[in-house]
Amino acid sequence: MTPAIDFQNLTLGYDRHPAVSGLHTKIKAGSLTAIVGPNGAGKTTLLKGLTGTLMPLKGKVLLGSLSRENIAYLPQQSEIDRSFPLSVIDIVAMGLWREIGAFGWLGKERSLRVDAAIASVGLTGFETRAIGSLSGGQMQRALFARLLLQNAELVLLDEPFVSVDSRTMADLIELIQSWHIEGRTVIAVLHDNDLVRKHFPDTLMLARQLVGHGPTEQVLTEENQFRARQMCEACEGPPHVCGRDAA
Repeated sequence: MTPAIDFQNLTLGYDRHPAVSGLHTKIKAGSLTAIVGPNGAGKTTLLKGLTGTLMPLKGKVLLGSLSRENIAYLPQQSEIDRSFPLSVIDIVAMGLWREIGAFGWLGKERSLRVDAAIASVGLTGFETRAIGSLSGGQMQRALFARLLLQNAELVLLDEPFVSVDSRTMADLIELIQSWHIEGRTVIAVLHDNDLVRKHFPDTLMLARQLVGHGPTEQVLTEENQFRARQMCEACEGPPHVCGRDAA
């Protein structure tokens, strides 16, 4: 197995209070992995550790040959200020930020790439629409178009299917699977276990500590889900009050 990501006794948290503790596992290059676990399990925290926006309290994350500039990250929609006066074409073109900078000029070739990304997610005709006027599904399509332009080897998705309709979900899953076929490493935080079983070959289950990681059918068991709930219930309240033997 060639690892794209190597978690080495990784502990992440806030104000020196651990939210993910002692994570030690590897994610192979080109894998399609779901991160699952109860609310408060540390799933979003783990993605922030991967992007470098949250530094480890202990241990480290090794990205192999990857650099953090080669990571595309889709945050939860609730983290995006949709009142900001941006159009669909504006937010999609942000996927070219590393190429042109904050104030760069798109030019004809890049403008065509932006148009192609918008078309690929079914938003042709919405280019000038303000993002605040979009439905949840339309907004998520625009954000996936931005990911397409980033053309990254590692794609991180935080709850990509929240507030989207079934048609949009199917289209976005098709995009995710195309990235997997291309050999990109894709990691998604998900809550729908049936969706995970159907479309994600590998699963990493968290409950502030690692519960299991491997083939989905071996990790996403009733026994592991029950254990994860127990571990998180023992960790109710601030992360630092969790019992060390909460499993």
